Amino acid sequence: MGVHASAIKKDRQALRRRERNRAMLAAIKTVVKKVRSAVGAKNAASATQALAEAVPALSKAAAKKLIHKNKASRLISRLTRHSNRLSSSASK
Repeated sequence: MGVHASAIKKDRQALRRRERNRAMLAAIKTVVKKVRSAVGAKNAASATQALAEAVPALSKAAAKKLIHKNKASRLISRLTRHSNRLSSSASK
């Protein structure tokens, strides 16, 4: 903990940022997990719906530099690929 007023303020800001970042990361993990579990259950409708929630959440996190933009892009790509594969096999 800092001694100077500016250091004390910086500590407060860091705590707030840490809590916000942890909450956003937890939310991202949850939406990704929803997509993966829907794909695992072979439920095309819920997988598509969960993917529609996951894509903006991942993009937003990347824009705020919470996760790297390439990681967000990679996750979106993989989740979309799994969802599309499920949808195409369900339509046949």
